[in-house]
Amino acid sequence: MNKFLAYFLLLGGLIFLNACAKKTIPYSSNSRMEGFNPSYPQYQYLTARAKVVIEEGSGKITRGTLNLRSKKDSVLWFSISPGLGMEAVRGLITQEKIQIKDRIGNEDVNLTFEEFKNYYGLDLSLDLFQNILWANPPFVFDYSDRLVKVKSSYELTQVRNQVRYFSKIGTENAKVNELASNSLDDRGSLLASFADYQDVEGQPFPSETLYQFVYQLGKEKQNTIVHLDWTGITLQSESLNFPFRF
Repeated sequence: MNKFLAYFLLLGGLIFLNACAKKTIPYSSNSRMEGFNPSYPQYQYLTARAKVVIEEGSGKITRGTLNLRSKKDSVLWFSISPGLGMEAVRGLITQEKIQIKDRIGNEDVNLTFEEFKNYYGLDLSLDLFQNILWANPPFVFDYSDRLVKVKSSYELTQVRNQVRYFSKIGTENAKVNELASNSLDDRGSLLASFADYQDVEGQPFPSETLYQFVYQLGKEKQNTIVHLDWTGITLQSESLNFPFRF
């Protein structure tokens, strides 16, 4: 359970390869977001690579790589390797369910989102994964949310499914720069910081992200920090394969 949650939360922000070093192009824009209009990525299919560092509350540090493939609003596929070409975890997330193949701990998961909520107490969705991964507001803004403008940022507070999300969205890139969320029953929290953005075909995508997860495991709270250094993000129109089987 502990190992599974560490890998699973990595994606939730989860979410992420090694390969050759690739210099990213910093994102810059001459215009600023005047009204509240966040930038959501436009693509049909996407592949991505990132270097990953995971630091657990015990002090254990794990370094690895992640491959990511996506068909927008339909499928999110990932593979995590700790090195030497060995795959540790492979996962597939669709609109209906979550599937995780754990090749090291054999803690496989094959659950619908409703089954996952009943078992783990977490109310998740593919849309939420995509948004937290690509620095979008967790949910589309509606007028039950609280929105204020403070200097060069919009501050957005949203409550969904007994979880409060607080996002700071920068006017210079129309993306979330900071995210803090916590369950109203104090069972867990997530902090995310999107330090820099890279230009991918004229769109802003994170180039460096830091996530901090606090979650309840039995009677104790666990603390995990995940650092992602995105080394490559490619948008494409040709269809991708999403290989997965137990």
